Amino acid sequence: MSEKNSSGNQQKRIERRNRMYQDYVERITPTPNLFLQMAKAFVTGGTICLLGQIIVNVANNLGCNKEDAATVCSILLILLSVILTGFNIYPSFANWGGAGALVPITGFANGVAASAIEYKAEGQVFGIGASIFKIAGPVILYGIFSSWLVGVIYWLISLI
Repeated sequence: MSEKNSSGNQQKRIERRNRMYQDYVERITPTPNLFLQMAKAFVTGGTICLLGQIIVNVANNLGCNKEDAATVCSILLILLSVILTGFNIYPSFANWGGAGALVPITGFANGVAASAIEYKAEGQVFGIGASIFKIAGPVILYGIFSSWLVGVIYWLISLI
């Protein structure tokens, strides 16, 4: 009988400790301001897009056609993102801007560059080579898969 009472008391202590921990977690976890996060993402993404448009306009004024200007824009935005990641500036920018900095091509370049920098000490093959696409790999995989799936659906619809 005392064993049941002892295990019951122990179970109550565990439940009380878990409840206290949950209360503690709720108390210290910051509550996000959704409107502020959306505004920051909008400003960040808009700034990246504005910079891209400036690059396209300058390239057009220097004699590039529309496609070449877009290519120059992509290359320069990727280069800028990688350089800022190397100097540990882009992660702070992305932390402030949220999805506004992570969704565009600059966020993808940041993910690849950050992985390469993080695993550089492990060597070229087992460090950089094996780990560079840990973050970007799923994006590539599901991007290719979803484009294949849309292509198959489009093909099936064209048969009808």
